Amino acid sequence: MPELQVGIALSSETRLVASPSIQPDGIFLHPMAIMEAPMIETSSQKHISTPLSDEQVAEYRRDGHLTIPEVFSSATMEKAIEDACAWGEEMQASWTEQQQAWFMEHVGTPDSQLRKLDNPVYHREVFRRLASSPDLVGIVEQLIGPGVTVFFSQVFFKSPEVGGPKPLHQDNFYFRPDDNDAMVTVWIALDEATRENGCLYYGNGSHLGEMLPHSAPPEEPFNLQISKEIVSDQCMTPAPVPRGGISFHHGLTLHQSSSNRSSHWRRATAMHFLRNDTKLVSPPLEYDLNLAVQISKASGG
Repeated sequence: MPELQVGIALSSETRLVASPSIQPDGIFLHPMAIMEAPMIETSSQKHISTPLSDEQVAEYRRDGHLTIPEVFSSATMEKAIEDACAWGEEMQASWTEQQQAWFMEHVGTPDSQLRKLDNPVYHREVFRRLASSPDLVGIVEQLIGPGVTVFFSQVFFKSPEVGGPKPLHQDNFYFRPDDNDAMVTVWIALDEATRENGCLYYGNGSHLGEMLPHSAPPEEPFNLQISKEIVSDQCMTPAPVPRGGISFHHGLTLHQSSSNRSSHWRRATAMHFLRNDTKLVSPPLEYDLNLAVQISKASGG
């Protein structure tokens, strides 16, 4: 079985074709080696404990998600926002129509806005520093095991009064790891996420069930979602996150977000961590795992 240098073992069914790419010609490939975690400024108000308490771990195992407030300082979040906005402006200048349809929303209207950017952990040093924060990595390894890689990451912009919803879905349907417990999504609030500006909503305990069927509108093949009829009786719980806080969620946890109807931004980054001994098997969308960044290695690995 072939194996990427980042440590993710690939099945013969895994596709390594990039989705609409935003990388410039001649991009420097980040070396696939263990990254030394740089120093990250954490909040002066509250420093998270590593490892998590037994109660916090139990909450994650029970509900399928866990929110830890005030992990990163406001100044660190502001630097990340500035970097993401500059990157977005740079990329938009050269996008094709296909890339605009993928990364923008309301294209061709006065409300046209940047929706997301892919793989910031690979492309941007600011986001690699966040992903390799010792506190963050310690929690990730406690939840899914030692030796982890960010195999995909995203920045969401959800602009004021324009940013659209993300329908109900499960991350593991997108990624298809061969061990459903070996992937965790780390959702960092660059801005405060509230009910008004589109925070996440979770189906508590839904990760204990099965992976559900998803489908996507023909005009939005990236927008895989679960039909409301399938989960009509599922209660969804809002999970507001203060700026600099993190929401961790299991790959099978049902979640969604609403539109931003407020006058405030709701920018966030999602980093998808996978234990290094895990395979992705036939994901429905195409991911370039050459852009994965190994963050840590298991002892003796």
